[in-house]
Formats: sequence, C-alpha cells, structure tokens
Amino acid sequence: MENNFWKEKNVFITGCTGLLGSWLTKALVERDANVIGLIRDLVPKSNLNWSGFNKKITTVRGELEDYFLLERTLNEYEIDSVFHLGAQTIVTIANQNPISTFETNIKGTWNLLEACKRSPKIDRIVFASSDKAYGSQEKLPYNEETPLEGRHPYDVSKSCADLLCQSYYESYHLPVCITRCGNFYGGGDLNFNRIVPGTIRSILNNEQPIIRSDGKRIRDYFYIEDGVEAYLTLAEHMESKSLHGEAFNFSNEEPLTVLEIVNRILTVMNSDLEPLVLNESSNEIESQFLSANKARNVLKWFPHYTLEESLNKTVNWYKTFFSKY
Repeated sequence: MENNFWKEKNVFITGCTGLLGSWLTKALVERDANVIGLIRDLVPKSNLNWSGFNKKITTVRGELEDYFLLERTLNEYEIDSVFHLGAQTIVTIANQNPISTFETNIKGTWNLLEACKRSPKIDRIVFASSDKAYGSQEKLPYNEETPLEGRHPYDVSKSCADLLCQSYYESYHLPVCITRCGNFYGGGDLNFNRIVPGTIRSILNNEQPIIRSDGKRIRDYFYIEDGVEAYLTLAEHMESKSLHGEAFNFSNEEPLTVLEIVNRILTVMNSDLEPLVLNESSNEIESQFLSANKARNVLKWFPHYTLEESLNKTVNWYKTFFSKY
C-alpha cells in the first residue's frame, strides 16, 4: 500500500491506552493520521504516556457503554476509520466479574457498531476479536471457518462481539473486518498477571517466575509490532469492499506451552531461576493456536520478528521502564 495512505485520515481508536492500542496509536501518528482515542481511565505509566504519544492525539474521556458519547465522537470528529480494541481482556477478571466483562465487551461493541451505522463517513472498522472466540476445539490449528464456541466468560464475550460484527455486516453492510489473534506480548503491557510481562518482572526482581496453570497449556504468542502491522495491513486492504465482513487470523504459527515461553524468556535473560508452577487456574482452554494462511495469501502479510528478536526487544523495554519507575 501507499506510504501516505493514513495521511490526514480521521482515526478513532478504542482502548488506545492498552498494549495494542498504544502501539497502533504511535504507528498511525507517525503516518500522519489524525488520531482520536477513547480513554476510560487515566493510567500515568501506560505505554501511551510513556511514549509521549498521548500529547499527539485528541482524547475523549468515557466508556464504551456510553452510546451517545460514541455517536457524538464519530460525528464531531468526522471519523472515517475505526479500530475497536477497547475491552476487558484479562481472563481471570472475566471469571471473577463476568457481568462487567459482558457490559464492556458485548454491549460496548454493539454500541460502537450502531454508532458507526449512523455515521455516514465511516469507511472501515477493524474489530479486535480473539482466538478465544473459537473456544475449545478438537481440530487445531483454528482457521477462519472454525465455529465460534466460547464457553467461559471471556471467551463467550469475544464470540458474541465477533458475531455482532458479522451481523452488522450481513444486515446493514457495515464496512467491518474482524481480527483473531493469539496472546499479544511486547513492551508496554502493564497487566503483570500475564505470563510474559509477569515473568520478565519476576526475573528482573530476582524472583521465581510464577505459572498459575500446570504450564502445559499451548498458546500462540504474538509480538505486538507484528500485530500493529497486521492491523494496518488489513485496514488498508479494506479499500477493496470484497473484504468487508471477513475475519482474519494473525499468528507467527509457532505455538508454545506456557512453560516453554517462560523458559525462552529465562534463556534470553540469562537467568537460572526455576519457575514456580502453581497449577491452580481454571476456566481456561487447554490448547489454542491459529493458522494464518488466509492472511498470508489474501493480504500478503507475514510476521517480521523471530521469537528471540521480539523477546529481546520486550525485555529491553521493561529494563528501561523499571529503571525509570
């Protein structure tokens, strides 16, 4: 795509203070887009603030549950492109507080879709679903034809929101595409109950990394800068209306057990600490990993970073971050 594709486009990002949102905001500002970000909570140490890009965008304070705020924002800022990343993303929190997760992830999504339907300038909407939307399947890897069968609270919230996007495309021809990715990691993730940032912080503190599960669960681990390029590539290809309504998996197609990713981090950080396996987590799928064949063939997308390169970049980010804070 042309390098100036995003120049002067009015882009609305929900969840712009999150891991993916902060990196996507940075990439779009660097491409001369006019970014409007929805922010619920002010998080001083967030990557958006850490990077300084909070001062380069317009921020709207509020929640996805506020329909009229979304409608006002889309219209007053003449938004043409939407990245819907805002969600409650922590599985353990969803298990503890399913109602708040459903409110944000499901109601928040239908609010945004309905507001987009009423906004005449919307050209593209990219919705962040998840590999969790597929639920537990016997046949792996997941491809885009795998049925959405979430069972646990977080998984159900993503299945429902994913189906809502499909419904708004089929019923109203809303220009929406869906991404389904694995577990993002990279600098800027302050949810330290996630395995990658939690492990790095433990090692930097010379403490045993903690694994809540038995360590045998298999996951996709997807580096955040590759994720940003995936989102931008898909959004740019949405100039072709034939892609509207489609879902795309993005993955580096290198599934690892939780124990394997922890050991890879220990190796990168030259640590001889032993992980502490608690084996106490519940309501989580045993094995999840994705096929990205469709993205490779249709979008000509592929990841740029190896696991070792991306883990090194991630570790260096946290070393700098903790030396500051």
